[in-house]
Amino acid sequence: MKKNIPAFIVSLALLSACSKDLPVKSLSFTAAATNTTLQLGDTAIFNFTGEPDFISFYSGETGHRYAYRNRTTAEGKPVLSFTSARANGNQSNSLQLMISSGFTGVKTEDTAATAAAIQAGNWTDITSRAILSTGSAKPSGEIDLSDFAGSGKPVYIAFRHNGYKGSAYSKWTITEFEVTNNLPDNTSYLIANMAAPTTEILNYGVSTYSPGFVAATVTGPYKWVISGGKSLVITGATSPATATDDSENWAIIGPIDLRKVTPDLGLPIKMISENMEKFPFKYQYPAAGSYEATFEASNANAGGVKSAVQSVKITVNE
Repeated sequence: MKKNIPAFIVSLALLSACSKDLPVKSLSFTAAATNTTLQLGDTAIFNFTGEPDFISFYSGETGHRYAYRNRTTAEGKPVLSFTSARANGNQSNSLQLMISSGFTGVKTEDTAATAAAIQAGNWTDITSRAILSTGSAKPSGEIDLSDFAGSGKPVYIAFRHNGYKGSAYSKWTITEFEVTNNLPDNTSYLIANMAAPTTEILNYGVSTYSPGFVAATVTGPYKWVISGGKSLVITGATSPATATDDSENWAIIGPIDLRKVTPDLGLPIKMISENMEKFPFKYQYPAAGSYEATFEASNANAGGVKSAVQSVKITVNE
């Protein structure tokens, strides 16, 4: 099995080693707690033997569990939510919520190719699952997307705006868009939102990124205006006089893996430049519960890595 070696170990090893043939020094490491049953507010004290170059600590709390350090997907309940507001005209069926696992993506700078890909995208209309505004801002409610997660294929989600000639288009504003993957252990991972794809999302201290929205026009001169992290807005024709043609415009986000989670994270507590005199290691758990505290010790250079893992079960009582 491939081991998860923290990036700081690899980078420092590469800097410190002068030859890829330099042998990795042997590793003998143990970890033990002075007391494995604590009262809330007590400090857990961990003692070590050995002289590893690096030690990482996984507390066993949500987001810091050694068993999930490499986990990137998990079966949960994917939920979509957003807020919509409608203004101007009252054309019916002017906003549709769509989802597809067959869309091939927006073709950058090629409007015709994008329109063709949208039309061939095998979209499912899930508008009926959402509560849409009839005027002022209205939360959509929680929209369960579990039936689209089962295939394991990533999906695209879109807001399709339809404008019809002869009357003012309905203006729509979408805010607070989020997709979360909610797991049976009551953890929740934000996997998509309105942020630009360069804006990080933090789940339990680990970074991930939303795919970001892209506007696409199938017919008509109008387009969704995307304000990263804030809103999607489309106005269209504001009077019957300017509504001379039908219009179809899309705001699309994806691909989204509805089973996505972020890996759990360890805390580096010893670097190669530090000696063992700084220990024992002390940690205070913020809540009562049962935890599996895990320490991963490593020696590393450009020639390889040797690791040892030690776990200690800790119980914290009220």
